[in-house]
Amino acid sequence: MAKENNTSPKKPKFNTWWIYGIIAVMLIGFQFFGSGNFASTKKANTSELQDFLRNGDIKKILIITNTKQAKVFLNEEALKKDVHKDVADQAFSMSATATPQYVVNYGDQQNFEKTIYAIKDQNTSLDTEVVFDTENNVFMDLVFTLLPFILIIGIWIYLMRRMSGGAGGGAGGQIFNIGKSKAKLFDEKTDTRTSFKDVAGLEGAKEEVEEIVEFLRNPDKYTSLGGKIPKGALLVGPPGTGKTLLAKAVAGEAKVPFFSLSGSDFVEMFVGVGASRVRDLFKQAKDKSPSIIFIDEIDAIGRARGKNSLTGSNDERENTLNQLLTEMDGFGTNTNVIVLAATNRADVLDKALMRAGRFDRQIYVDLPDIRERKEIFEVHLRPIKTAETLDVDFLAKQTPGFSGADIANVCNEAALIAARKEKKAVTKQDFLDAVDRIVGGLEKKNKIITPREKETIAYHEAGHATVSWMLEHAAPLVKVTIVPRGQSLGAAWYLPEERLIVRPDQMKDEMCAALGGRAAEKVIFGEISTGALSDLEKITKQARAMVTVYGLNDKIGNLTYYDSSGQNEYGFTKPYSEQTAHTIDTEISKLVEEQYQRAIDLLSENKDKLKELAERLLEKEVIFKDDLEKIFGRRPFEKDQLLDAEEAANKEKLSKVNDSAEEEGENKIEPKTEK
Repeated sequence: MAKENNTSPKKPKFNTWWIYGIIAVMLIGFQFFGSGNFASTKKANTSELQDFLRNGDIKKILIITNTKQAKVFLNEEALKKDVHKDVADQAFSMSATATPQYVVNYGDQQNFEKTIYAIKDQNTSLDTEVVFDTENNVFMDLVFTLLPFILIIGIWIYLMRRMSGGAGGGAGGQIFNIGKSKAKLFDEKTDTRTSFKDVAGLEGAKEEVEEIVEFLRNPDKYTSLGGKIPKGALLVGPPGTGKTLLAKAVAGEAKVPFFSLSGSDFVEMFVGVGASRVRDLFKQAKDKSPSIIFIDEIDAIGRARGKNSLTGSNDERENTLNQLLTEMDGFGTNTNVIVLAATNRADVLDKALMRAGRFDRQIYVDLPDIRERKEIFEVHLRPIKTAETLDVDFLAKQTPGFSGADIANVCNEAALIAARKEKKAVTKQDFLDAVDRIVGGLEKKNKIITPREKETIAYHEAGHATVSWMLEHAAPLVKVTIVPRGQSLGAAWYLPEERLIVRPDQMKDEMCAALGGRAAEKVIFGEISTGALSDLEKITKQARAMVTVYGLNDKIGNLTYYDSSGQNEYGFTKPYSEQTAHTIDTEISKLVEEQYQRAIDLLSENKDKLKELAERLLEKEVIFKDDLEKIFGRRPFEKDQLLDAEEAANKEKLSKVNDSAEEEGENKIEPKTEK
C-alpha cells in the first residue's frame, strides 16, 4: 500500500499571545465606538451651536452632564440645507432620531446653559428642546474596574511560566523546576560520537568498560545464564587521565542515551533538592533504558558520612547520598541502567557507596606509561601539521609523568609556538619548547638580573647538574638553563626513571641532587642564598614521607602515620606522642643534613669541573647533556634509561633477525658493543 502524501499545510500552533491581542483590539474598539462616537456624528464648537440654534435648525440638545458633552439633533428642514449636507447624507443611512448630527464639547456647564436659554429667550419662536442626562457605559466601566486585576493576574501567570522553565533556561534552572535533574542528555543518534578509537592508551581500563558496552548491547547473553548486569563502575585516577573521555566512549560505543552531570549539580541551597534531583535523574534514565548515567567528581556528594565531628555532618549532602544509595540498590536487575562515576578522591568515598551491588567495579585509570604516551601523542597529532621527521617515540620519552590532558596541551602549545615563529609545520624543537613552557613557565629574557646574581644562579644550576651526574640513582640530565622562566631564575630538566617502587638509596640520591644547588653556593662562595626554596620544600616533604609514611627510618621503625581515610584531618591530636614527634623531627633533619654534606663533599672533589661547567653555562645560558659529557665524560655507572631502552629494542630486533636467519641457514649477526 502506497504511503499517503502528507501535503496538507501545518496548522498554526496556538499561542496565548493571541488572546492578549484579541483583548487589546476589543478594548480599542470599545474605546472608539462604545461612547457613541459614530462616523455620522460631526464635532462642532459652541459658536457653531449658537448659530444653528438662532437659525432654528436644532430640534433637540441633549446635555450629558457627566461627560461635559452636548449632542445636537437637527430637524428635518435643517437637514435639507447645504450647510448640513455632510451630516445629512450619513444621517439618512442610519436612524436619524437615534444618532446626533453634531457633538459639542463645552467647558463650564452653567455658562453653557445660560447661553442656550438666552438665545431661546431672544427667539421665542424656537421650539428647541433642551434635555439633561447622564451617560453610563456599563461594559467599559466593568472593564476598567477589572483591568487592574487582569493585569496583575496576567503578570503573575507570565512570571510563573518563566520560573517553571518554559522560557527561562530549561529544566532545573528555575524555581519550580529546582528539584529536576540538571543532567545533560547526549542522544545516541546525534551527540554521542566518541568511540574507543579516540581513547589512546588505558588498555586495562578499556577492557573493563568494553564488557559494560557488551552488557548494554546484548544483555540476554548474560542474563540467560543467570548473571546480573552490573549496576555501576567507578573510574578512579589522577586528574587528566581520561576518565570522562572513557565514559563518553562507552556511551558512543553502546549507542544508548548518556546522562552526564557533575556531583556538585545535586547541591543547592534549598533543603531536599539534591535528593529530588537524584530521583528525577534515575526516573529519566529508566524511561530511556538502556542508558548510562555518568556522575563526574562523585566525591562532591559521596564523601563518607559523619566524618566531621567538629561541626557536625552536612545533612543536605548526606540526604542526597542516601537517596543515591537507595536508587542504585533499588532498580530491578534488568532495567539496563548503568551508573558510571569518576573521582580522584576514592579514599574519601562512603563505604556503602563502594560495596558490591552499587559500584560493582572499580577501574583504576593510571598515568600513561611510555608506550601509552606514544599512542596518545598519535591521537592528538592527527589534526596538527607536523614535520615528516618528527619522532613520536622521542616525544613520549621526553614527557614522563604527563597525563593525557597534559599531552594534549603540549601538542596545542607546540602548534601555537610554530605559528608564532611563522613555520609551515610543527617540528621537534617546537615540542621541546612546549614542554619547557608547560613545566617551567614562560621565558623572561628581559628580566633585570645583576652579574653577581647571574653568577650565583649559574653555579647553583651547575651544582644540580654535577651532583646528579655523579650519583647512580639520580635522574639523567637533559638540559640546564639560567634564563628566568616563570617564577624560577634558572632550571634543570631531567628525565626521571619510571619506577613502580622506590628504594631508600634512590630517594637519598634524589635528595642529594636537589641539594646540589645550595651546596655549590656554599663550596664556591662560602655562603648560601634564598634561591633553594623550591629544592628545600621538595626534599623536606620527601624526607618526611620516608620517616612517617613509608617506614624507611631505623629509629621510627616499620610504622606509618598515613591515614588513607582522611580521618586524621578532623582529629585534635596527632597519632603519635610528643616524644615520637621529637624523634621524627630529629630524623628528618638528620636525613636532610647528611645528604647536604654528601653534596658538598662531591662538589669539593670536582670543584674544577663545577667551575668549568658554570662558566660554560654563563657563556651559553643553556647547556645540554653533550656539554656535561665533554667535561665529566660518560657517567661512571650503568647507562641512561633512554640508552637502555634503545639497546633493548635493538637486541629484540637482532633476535628476530637471527631467528629468521637460523630458519634460512644464514650466519647470525653479532651486536656491536662500545668500549
